[in-house]
Amino acid sequence: MLDVAMIERGLEKTGKSKGGLAAAMGVRPGAVSEILGGERLVKASEIIPIMEYLELNLAPIMGRVGAGAVIEPDYEQVPPEGLGDIALPFPIMEETVAFEIVGDSMLPKYESGDVIVVYKDQRHPLSSFYGEEAVVRLKTGERYLKTIERGKSPSVVNLTSFNAKPIVGVKLEWVGEICLSMPKGQLERLRAKSARPRKKSK
Repeated sequence: MLDVAMIERGLEKTGKSKGGLAAAMGVRPGAVSEILGGERLVKASEIIPIMEYLELNLAPIMGRVGAGAVIEPDYEQVPPEGLGDIALPFPIMEETVAFEIVGDSMLPKYESGDVIVVYKDQRHPLSSFYGEEAVVRLKTGERYLKTIERGKSPSVVNLTSFNAKPIVGVKLEWVGEICLSMPKGQLERLRAKSARPRKKSK
């Protein structure tokens, strides 16, 4: 959902101007001010130009799930801006980050090259994630994409996956709730589409 707050955030974050945004949208300069002031709604045809011009569809990649399912690099080694960006086909919330999957520990649900987007901050108590897949960081620093299962006590959990031995009795520092996942094939098609030159309107 593209709203005024996201547009304002995009203008501030990129340092781009309302005039430049209006040009990208193909509208008169005052139209952007009207949108920001609540006097005008964003048209469906304007969503993609706004999203791409203000880079609202870029999610920072904060790590990769390697063979053996540990997410690399270590948490402390990731720069604040991430390892790069992944372009998605829709605007995303600022409080999300992405992880690229490498390896087969979560086959058949996730394949190497798939991308998962998770919330930066843990929004719910640990017990609410029992039985769900999530990106987790252990108290000891390792990070995984695993299914969280109830442990022997409320302070510990077991982590399971399709093609790896369970990790039993560990304490978690953070749970990254999965917001969405993007299959590798879909991402490749989107990249190919965006790389094609656009036809000029007559």
